[in-house]
Amino acid sequence: MEKSIDLEEEKVILVNESDEEIGTMAKMEAHEKALLHRAFSVFVMNDKGETMLQQRAAHKYHSPLLWTNTCCSHQRVGETNVEAGKRRLQEEMGFVTDLKELFSFVYKAPFDNGLTEHELDHVMMGYYSKAPSVNSDEVADWKWMRPEAIKNDIVENADNYTAWFKIIFERFYGYIHQNNNAI
Repeated sequence: MEKSIDLEEEKVILVNESDEEIGTMAKMEAHEKALLHRAFSVFVMNDKGETMLQQRAAHKYHSPLLWTNTCCSHQRVGETNVEAGKRRLQEEMGFVTDLKELFSFVYKAPFDNGLTEHELDHVMMGYYSKAPSVNSDEVADWKWMRPEAIKNDIVENADNYTAWFKIIFERFYGYIHQNNNAI
């Protein structure tokens, strides 16, 4: 397991709305200033058409114990979107699978601690049907849910989900229905 990087040292890639790199900045500083940076979100589905969700670890500096997509994070300089997705999937969930980039879009979402996420998010999907071997430093729990059940639960229990997941899931749900994928 890779040694975790201090949040003050970890860098994000600053981009413009065309996803062109314009520099790097410490992760926390980018979130404090709400500057647009590159990110990715991975959705893993099983052979029953269910999506793997993770519950963030209790000690996370934002959104602790909230449910979100299989994994998400930030690309490193020189890393492709798929390489970054596979790296983080291994670090958080303990497995790797092939990933396909579906779409990207810009969003802005506040954290529960006053920081702001402003990301050009590359959304990827993969398939895996076994139980993960989660990293307890990152993940408190996990579960499989059908996309329709997630959609309904977000309406009924919105406070149980991360701010970004609610935004990203709406687009992901639309994409898989429009493209007849995984359902």
